[in-house]
Amino acid sequence: MANWGKIARRTFLIGSAAMAGGVAFGVWQYRRELPNPLDPGADGVALNPWIIIDQSGVTLIAARAEMGQGVYTTLPALLAEELDVAWDQIRVIHGPAAQAYFNAGLMSHALPSTDYDRTGFQEVMVEAMSVLPKMIGLQVTGGSTSSLDAYDKLRQAGATAREVLKQAAADRLGVAMGSLETRDGRVIAPGGVELSYQDLAEDAARIGPPRQVELRPASQWKYLGRAMPRLDMVEKVTGTAQFAIDVRLPGMRFATVRMNPHLGGAMVSFDARAALAIPGVERVVDLGHGIAVVATTTWTAMKAAEAVAIEWAPAPYPDSSLEMLTVIRAALDGPANSKLRDDGDVDAVQIGAEDQVIEAEYSVPWLAHATMEPMSAAAHFTPRGLDIWTGSQAPGFAEMAAARAVGLAPEQVRCHVTYLGGGFGRRGENDVVVLAARIAQAMAGTPVLVTWSREEDMRHDFYRPAACARMRGVLRDGAALALDGRVAAPSVSRQAMARMTGNAPPGPDKGHVEGMFNQPYAIPHYRVTGHLAELSVPIGFWRSVGNSFNGFFMESFIDEMAIAAGRDPLAFRLDLAEAEHAPSAGVLRAVAEMSGWDRARAPGTGMGVAMTHSFHTPVAVVIEVTDQDGAIALSRAWMACDVGTALDPSIIEAQMVGGLVYGLSAAMMEEISFSGGTVDQGNFTEYDALRQHQMPQVAVRILETSGHIGGVGEPGTPPAAPALANAIFDLTGTRIRDLPLNKRLRFVS
Repeated sequence: MANWGKIARRTFLIGSAAMAGGVAFGVWQYRRELPNPLDPGADGVALNPWIIIDQSGVTLIAARAEMGQGVYTTLPALLAEELDVAWDQIRVIHGPAAQAYFNAGLMSHALPSTDYDRTGFQEVMVEAMSVLPKMIGLQVTGGSTSSLDAYDKLRQAGATAREVLKQAAADRLGVAMGSLETRDGRVIAPGGVELSYQDLAEDAARIGPPRQVELRPASQWKYLGRAMPRLDMVEKVTGTAQFAIDVRLPGMRFATVRMNPHLGGAMVSFDARAALAIPGVERVVDLGHGIAVVATTTWTAMKAAEAVAIEWAPAPYPDSSLEMLTVIRAALDGPANSKLRDDGDVDAVQIGAEDQVIEAEYSVPWLAHATMEPMSAAAHFTPRGLDIWTGSQAPGFAEMAAARAVGLAPEQVRCHVTYLGGGFGRRGENDVVVLAARIAQAMAGTPVLVTWSREEDMRHDFYRPAACARMRGVLRDGAALALDGRVAAPSVSRQAMARMTGNAPPGPDKGHVEGMFNQPYAIPHYRVTGHLAELSVPIGFWRSVGNSFNGFFMESFIDEMAIAAGRDPLAFRLDLAEAEHAPSAGVLRAVAEMSGWDRARAPGTGMGVAMTHSFHTPVAVVIEVTDQDGAIALSRAWMACDVGTALDPSIIEAQMVGGLVYGLSAAMMEEISFSGGTVDQGNFTEYDALRQHQMPQVAVRILETSGHIGGVGEPGTPPAAPALANAIFDLTGTRIRDLPLNKRLRFVS
């Protein structure tokens, strides 16, 4: 990644009205352009937050963090398509935390309605709601919205910059602007005269940008729609990419933490004498609910932290996972928080003699994010303020949280966003930033890199909550007549938003029931209620959030209904989807063709299917399993997704496969359990993930029929677990309703 300070001080910036969001709300203060956060210094002019043109070329200021999802490749392609520069010549750096970088795409998930059948009025409402992230500067990488949010903004920015550069060239040459063309970072005039963007940048910066520009149709795209090499690949392969754990500053010290393993409990007392006696240890910092050790190396700090004798206070929640699950199950019988789907009249359905009533209960455990890079942040507290280097999905909130922790004004804190060694929602939390800020304040004047041990990371996560569901269905003449689903779990949205903004959102919790209430199935009587369980275990956004457990509940139960009806599970789903949502039916037809679903299966082979609609993208998965001497092997998997507009097929395929792996790992073997109020798992030896030799061969097909851009980072996860569980049923005849699956059967190891 380029050095932000060096670039910003010596650059010229080309402007665009697109940076304000491009949405007219009818109120002037909402339409006005936002303050530009960039300071190019005395020798430059900054008109907009997105594009820098200097003598070195073009730099794109990315508003979203790169955590493996490919935004540092796709975002430059969006810009290059309209700016007429070579895509691989665009430098990409993460900009500062600023209101101008708000993510309006997050509002695409905000309406408490199904996402696949929005009316025109609902689309207008989503646009109007975009004022909220703009007003509060909601600069967040999440919700599978990076490309969705940037799709218009960056193309508009590139097109506007191109037109301003052409105007600057026309003024200099005294020719009509219509006679000019652009190509490869140059303006081309009649007679073969060429002017580089660098030569024109200073003049262009003085020209007011046009308010409207025409964007190029997809038929003229050079980069979008093609598989492009990853621009971050060389850095990551050669080890030169900078993650937070790699930050090194002059005079730096290294720290780690030990926090109360009884989550939310206090620290009664500690004795640091043994730790302070270890050579290289410089300080032990009292954090209130734990301690930090500062030393000359990270390893020394970690060994010294183990030597501190600490007495911990108990946790404010039940001691064991079993007790917690009892609380969650009890919530199913309590009042509902939401009823976002209530088609027909479930209670009025008259059960005939030939009708079948199907009932089932399911449960899933707590899960960790388990990012490969443990939580880490570097911090430097000086008289001018606080600088933090970290992989953050929400740098603005990180700055505010750090400022509160050390008594500074928010403008005195600067968050420098590095590459993220895995996010999945975990790096939207600010706990690591707050602790790093407090340790840096204690070591004022000395930069400190804080790195958590794997054990501290895994035992102090904001977990995907455990959840339960109670399902009831009615079959008539081989078809689904009614479905009544109840879901219970602690509320991720309320807890996470209370930490982030200080306020828990009131009203129905859409995220709690997503993946069940909003599925594109034409069931005449279809009701889903969400029930919130009160538990103070820290929870947070985990890849695909509520879809991660509701996908398992819903698609396992749909499978059970199909089997009870004597129907083929894929055909049963296809009938329901075709009457409700064509793209969802399309992905089911695609995986049926890809997998040869209708062919006879070899002995010792089972196949399962699941389809979920999440983040505006339907994804269908078929998984094939085989019996290898009593152990289950995952042999092949087929995935089909409908993303509307495929900006980069190779990145979409990678994200689909990555989401599948994440979901399969959770389904097969992952669980966070509690004993005595503490987390049992501390490392990958106890919290395993899918290994390379266990990985099925995967084929992905990308469809583009839905008419809008869908997310790709998360939708591959929800169908993974039910497709696998359904395949195991097909193979063994055993229906497993509780995860992880390895509690009931053995996988090839």
